[in-house]
Amino acid sequence: LFQAPIKATCEDMSCKTGFPEDVHSAVVSRSVHGGQPLLNVKFRSCDGNKKIHFGSSEPEDFRVGEDGVVYAERSFQLSAEPTEFVVSAQDKETQQEWQMRVKLTPEPAFTGASEKDQRKIEEIIFPWQQYKHSSPLKRQKRDWVIPPINLPENSKGPFPQELVRIRSDRDKSLSLRYSVTGPGADQPPTGIFIINPISGQLSVTKPLDREQIASFHLRAHAVDVNGNQVENPIDIVINVIDMNDNRPEFLHQVWNGTVPEGSKPGTYVMTVTAIDADDPNAQNGMLRYRILSQAPSSPSPNMFTINNETGDIITVAAGLDREKVQQYTLIIQATDMEGNPTYGLSNTATAVIAVTDVNDNPPEFTAMTFYGEVPENRVDVIVANLTVTDKDQPHTAAWNAMYRMTGGDPTGRFAILTDPNSNDGLVTVVKPIDFETNRMFVLTVAAENQVPLAKGIQHPPQSTATVSITVIDVNESPYFVPNPKLVRHEEGPMAGTMLTTFTAQDPDRYMQQTSLRYSKLSDPANWLKIDPVNGQITTTAILDRESIYVQNNMYNATFLASDNGIPPMSGTGTLQIYLLDINDNAPQVHPKEATTCETLQPNAINITAVDPDIDPNAGPFAFELPDTPASIKRNWTIVRISGDHAQLSLRIRFLEAGIYDVPIVITDSGNPHASSTSLLKVKVCQCDLNGDCTDVDRIVGAGLGTGAIIAILLCIIILLILVLMFVVWMKRRDKERQAKQLLIDPEDDVRDNILKYDEEGGGEEDQDYDLSQLQQPDTVEPDAIKPVGIRRLDERPIHAEPQYPVRSAAPHPGDIGDFINEGLKAADNDPTAPPYDSLLVFDYEGSGSTAGSLSSLNSSSSGGEQDYDYLNDWGPRFKKLADMYGGGDD
Repeated sequence: LFQAPIKATCEDMSCKTGFPEDVHSAVVSRSVHGGQPLLNVKFRSCDGNKKIHFGSSEPEDFRVGEDGVVYAERSFQLSAEPTEFVVSAQDKETQQEWQMRVKLTPEPAFTGASEKDQRKIEEIIFPWQQYKHSSPLKRQKRDWVIPPINLPENSKGPFPQELVRIRSDRDKSLSLRYSVTGPGADQPPTGIFIINPISGQLSVTKPLDREQIASFHLRAHAVDVNGNQVENPIDIVINVIDMNDNRPEFLHQVWNGTVPEGSKPGTYVMTVTAIDADDPNAQNGMLRYRILSQAPSSPSPNMFTINNETGDIITVAAGLDREKVQQYTLIIQATDMEGNPTYGLSNTATAVIAVTDVNDNPPEFTAMTFYGEVPENRVDVIVANLTVTDKDQPHTAAWNAMYRMTGGDPTGRFAILTDPNSNDGLVTVVKPIDFETNRMFVLTVAAENQVPLAKGIQHPPQSTATVSITVIDVNESPYFVPNPKLVRHEEGPMAGTMLTTFTAQDPDRYMQQTSLRYSKLSDPANWLKIDPVNGQITTTAILDRESIYVQNNMYNATFLASDNGIPPMSGTGTLQIYLLDINDNAPQVHPKEATTCETLQPNAINITAVDPDIDPNAGPFAFELPDTPASIKRNWTIVRISGDHAQLSLRIRFLEAGIYDVPIVITDSGNPHASSTSLLKVKVCQCDLNGDCTDVDRIVGAGLGTGAIIAILLCIIILLILVLMFVVWMKRRDKERQAKQLLIDPEDDVRDNILKYDEEGGGEEDQDYDLSQLQQPDTVEPDAIKPVGIRRLDERPIHAEPQYPVRSAAPHPGDIGDFINEGLKAADNDPTAPPYDSLLVFDYEGSGSTAGSLSSLNSSSSGGEQDYDYLNDWGPRFKKLADMYGGGDD
């Protein structure tokens, strides 16, 4: 690029503290970045020791360092007109202030130069100072303002590419070394810029990228061979010139927007945005938008347009209809270089525009008349289903239907609900309908949406329909009139008294039914009955107002009326009988017992008359003592103190302590009067000075009340019953225990023993039998040594037993018959033996016997030929057998 020549002006030779000029002009690049050094202002101080502070009139845009370098405080673009601000300098000690106006002019745009001029390497010469050693006067050459160096990005080289040569005019007399510092040189990113230390040639080593670093701020240094600074460092700004090397990029690849159907042209829809990494202030970053395509293309291929600078999409044609086209897809292109199709770079994105629904289609009934039927007296049932169609988007406020009845239901017996899924209208009965009153309803129903129709659209006739509802007659329950029915009657009527007639009515006038039948449903006291045909109610017992079933003089009974319809129905009715009181109860004294002192004072007893009847058959009451026995009036006196209360007291000075029954005659105020004699049990006792009984324990013990005596007797009876039950239980347990025990000595019981025998041989002749096994067990173990509880249950051990014959230990086999006969005779004469037909339990002798069979004792004749009359001679024990087998054929 062409580098403008650097100019310098000489200052006046005279020394005057302050700025060298009133207005300082400088040319800088149009794009200014925050922290970028712009120029160097010089302040002349004749006294080198002055401490000067610099300031700016625009501190938010410009900052002046202590060395006089003006920096940009923020990034901005200079306008075409010069930018002016004031730089001030103030002496910190004397507070003296100097000002200078600075005018910044943006550098002109590059218009082109010859390749020779472009490749020409400019020189930057360090400012120099000249000192007069003979005088304190210091002569200083004014610093140069070095314009930025502009370097295009993405240069193809060759590299390193020379930029500028830095030189000090003192290099003629001294050997100098040059260097640069700052980001891009010795600070990251390092190595981008290098300088020849001998010649001062500054070069760039690789292509630059403006999108990464837009400018570099370097500082050049000149030192001698010993490293001593020869010149003050100078600032070098290298701006990277933007090239169009980046395409526009949309923030989203797919953009979504909405527009209501029926929108007018010019309606805003949405905004799409793309960005370009190139310089937005240059043509490389200036984008332009346009619509490449629209799908579908109906009703017009150009339904939308886009603002080419802002990306705003608006409608340009009418005819958006969601019911025809629900969505449009636009291809949007963004191109830089202000939309230049030849040199600009471009990119595309998709804009999806959904056409939202508005209520431009009213609901329409699918039929002009709907029909339904409902049984009478039924509620909360759906009688008709109204169907509608709506072309708007389903399940939106513009589609959801609402139904309104405009006629045919003046009493509000129907309601129409909307099914949220099908949008149908459900005609529902909300109040009972009587067939005898209304047999049919014709409703007029209008259908509407939840939101009003769009402007200019009216409801068609199809939005109104009629609903014809037929009422079905059903068998209804009969009802009593009136219900409840009140009857007033005196208490005490005799059984069979007719009270009233309680009948019901059947609302079914159009059904063929027989008469109603009546029955009783509830009668707590069982006082009433009802005729099943005519409903006449009569008494079955005496009505008593004082009964527990009567509350506040009112007795309630419930009756049932039933018809013979299909299905049978019934209704209930309540009969309320208000019982008028009669004087059928005599008053009684209360309390029944009282205590008083045996002396005259104090001895008053307060009593009260109690009457179940009510006015005028109750109080006031009359109290008096009977004439007999005479001791009552002699010892006691009674005085009425109010209508219901009286006072009983001693008439004599002293009455011996004890319990006295005082009869009191009480008469009520009824017409006729009712009276009774009540016994008041008075306990007379000795009293202390305070009137309290001192011997009440003795009196109570001497005369227990009837209730106390009954309670004591009941306790005694219960105790006796418990003792008796315990004794019976003990005896039963003993019997069960004894029944389980064996009736023989445990040592004689051989059931638990295993008897092992030798081989039996060929017959009885081969055996030597021990016939001692047939002897009585008592001979082995005398009766006296038997333990208690092993005798037979039917034995009588307290009597002397007869002596049965005892066989010898080794009897002769021929003695067996004699032994049995003797034992039989002894048993017949035993008075202690059990009855002949009782069960005899014998000791168990084992599972076998070594004795011979007793069958040899039987007769050899057959049973049919044998004569059993001899059994009569065997005694009373064989009398039964003699009766069975002897005495002839019968």
